[in-house]
Amino acid sequence: MTWVLNNLGLIGELAVVHLRQSVIALVLGFVISVPLGWVAWRYRLVRSGVITITGLLYTIPSIALLVLLPSATGLYSITSETNLIVALTIYAVAILVRAVADGLDSVDEGVRQSSTAMGYASFRRFWAVEFPLAGPVILAGLRVTAASTIALATVGILAGIINLGYLFTNGLDRRIIPEVVAGVVAVVVLALLVDLVLLVAGRLLMPWTRRVASTRVRTGRVALTGAGA
Repeated sequence: MTWVLNNLGLIGELAVVHLRQSVIALVLGFVISVPLGWVAWRYRLVRSGVITITGLLYTIPSIALLVLLPSATGLYSITSETNLIVALTIYAVAILVRAVADGLDSVDEGVRQSSTAMGYASFRRFWAVEFPLAGPVILAGLRVTAASTIALATVGILAGIINLGYLFTNGLDRRIIPEVVAGVVAVVVLALLVDLVLLVAGRLLMPWTRRVASTRVRTGRVALTGAGA
């Protein structure tokens, strides 16, 4: 506990760096996954291939990816933070493409037909109708991806990239167990905070999900009351 209190500044600085690395990768992964997920949903013939190939990206060992990326990106210093962000983006895409495709699959076909009858062209229908209605499923995937990204980012320290992973390696090297524990707790807290932000943002941006949930609760109560009668 003493070590933690004496190094709160260091933990805070590392947490900010860790958060920045993770958020950039998460945003990039989301931006890339939306069109890929749309392609996988729209063209059934390539759906299996797109989802399988992107899903397999998650099986690439993180250390191997960090070592191989410099030759692929032209950034030959494996300590480059950019390489870590690229690696995290790849892992984010591996999860999010399926989430986007599944989210679009969840949209009722009748809603699509109604919006088309109202004069919505494909592009406008996607952004105004389909994508918002797919939001809850995509948000669930985004929350899983955020937790995964924050956890995976710690591996960057093994390639010399500073973030909360520093507390793990430095604590182990110096046999300072409170430092290792502080790193674990900091990563968990960071993941929980980001998850909370995504949850709140989802409720603000998709208020209809609250109405649907409340309607289901009321319907369930009526059914229970009827059964009791």
